[in-house]
Amino acid sequence: MTFNDIFRSSFLENVMSVTILDMALAMALSFGLGVLIFMVYRKTFKGVMYSASFGVTLIALTMISTLVILAVTSNVVLSLGMVGALSIVRFRTAIKEPLDIAFLFWSITVGIVLAAGMLPLAVFGSVAIGLTLVLFVNRKPHDDPYIAVIRCADEQSENAAREVMAREVKKLAIKSKTVTAGEIELHYEIRLKSEGVSFVNGLLSLPGVRSAALVSYNGDYMG
Repeated sequence: MTFNDIFRSSFLENVMSVTILDMALAMALSFGLGVLIFMVYRKTFKGVMYSASFGVTLIALTMISTLVILAVTSNVVLSLGMVGALSIVRFRTAIKEPLDIAFLFWSITVGIVLAAGMLPLAVFGSVAIGLTLVLFVNRKPHDDPYIAVIRCADEQSENAAREVMAREVKKLAIKSKTVTAGEIELHYEIRLKSEGVSFVNGLLSLPGVRSAALVSYNGDYMG
């Protein structure tokens, strides 16, 4: 060991392993593409309740992925330590919308590709994915389904309510039926013929029908 080795700092040697220009370009591009992902998410959101925090998370996740990969590519030893550190991370947040998984992977992938220096691939891939999502998610191949919740007093009122709905809607399918003392609760999946839902008001005029409700159905039925 020489005299210079004693005062050599491995920490200071790693300070300039990534240049200021590379860091600025990578973080600026990751922020821009993260905003693009956020805008596509807001445009294509079809869930029950929009979460602004999840959209901001997509931007942050893109930038964080870029930051991590920049560090990994600049130091082989650090890359091995980073694999071990990230392997102990566990995420417990439930993903309610299947499409949210695609946005999460999109953000992580863009960050990795940007940090690897493949700028055209990151930009072109993001534009292609964004256009695909906007085109297919906003497309309506069929009518929106609804759940009709009917509470009846007896079997006669149940049959009468079903006959009324069968005349007024395009499609009618029973999802669940709960029978308690003095009451029958029915859940129907229906497809409307038009935007009018005045037939729901008419259900209350039937003898024995105690309540009628119409709920938008997003595909996640809990019965």
